[in-house]
Amino acid sequence: MKNKCASMLLASLCLGVLLTGCGKAPDSGENTAPVQAAKQDVRKLTFVLDWTPNTNHTGIYVAREKGYFKDAGLEVEIVQPPENGAEVLAASGKAQFAMSFQDSLAPAFSGDNPLPVTAVAGVIQHNTSGIISRRGEGMDRPKGLEGKKYATWDLPVEKATIKDVMEADGGDFDKEELIPSTEVTALKTKSVDAIWIFYAWAGVKTELEGLETDYFAFADLDPVFDFYTPVIIANNTFLAEEPETARAFLDAVSRGYEFAIEHPREAGEILCKAAPELDPDLVKASQEYLADKYQADAPQWGYIDQERWDAYYAWLNEKGLTETPIEAGTGCSNEYLP
Repeated sequence: MKNKCASMLLASLCLGVLLTGCGKAPDSGENTAPVQAAKQDVRKLTFVLDWTPNTNHTGIYVAREKGYFKDAGLEVEIVQPPENGAEVLAASGKAQFAMSFQDSLAPAFSGDNPLPVTAVAGVIQHNTSGIISRRGEGMDRPKGLEGKKYATWDLPVEKATIKDVMEADGGDFDKEELIPSTEVTALKTKSVDAIWIFYAWAGVKTELEGLETDYFAFADLDPVFDFYTPVIIANNTFLAEEPETARAFLDAVSRGYEFAIEHPREAGEILCKAAPELDPDLVKASQEYLADKYQADAPQWGYIDQERWDAYYAWLNEKGLTETPIEAGTGCSNEYLP
């Protein structure tokens, strides 16, 4: 899931979606014209992943497999992100939708030339990221990171977050040793003592591997860190010109995630079918972990709480982590959800 942490934080803190078609072959030449007309009515869309397929993307794959896109008259192509990120491809108009993260989007909404994209759905309702460490070594709380080796991407937002939670717990960020690393396996080799992860993938993986760990979640420490990660973003011109197409897409995607909530095992099998390189045991365990977290306490899947969204950007503004302040109400909309 990026080593989701890696992609998200590397992209800016730091980092799914599909296909199908409508119509079937005619039985005779008499039906050729109507079928061709129907095919012309199919709207082709492009969705850019943030990383390799994982359980953040399951609802998208379910929407394809179950024919929800087809029912909506859509053919959705999934592509891998370019080196400069999914956000740039969506902003350019070469893709209508992409997977991103609220923190990664901060540069898109700041500065003199903001990217023309909008977050239109929160994939997971609450932030599931936090700090994992080997069990019993005192890092079950932020202050415990003092004197320890923390795996860092050496990025401003990341370090500001760690500094904030450590100081709030009475710790001294300057006493933490920052070690460039992105791999959770570094915990096993003891080349690092703690790392920022997204529990639904990396945390579940450590459980399956039998590594005993301590963990604290950022959202549990301060509500300001309960930001949205990941989110589905859309190109603004596309939203303005084809709002009903956007709604049809998100209706199909919503059905996909709702299926994953109700049927995590089957949803995981669909993901593995689409991405056979994945470890089925990890997918199964991750899917079960996320089943009650995709929607959680929100009124519907995908809903973005504007107040919570704004609170995180206000914190970034306060810490001087944005090129220009991000105004409240910027960057997200629930308008296109079913």
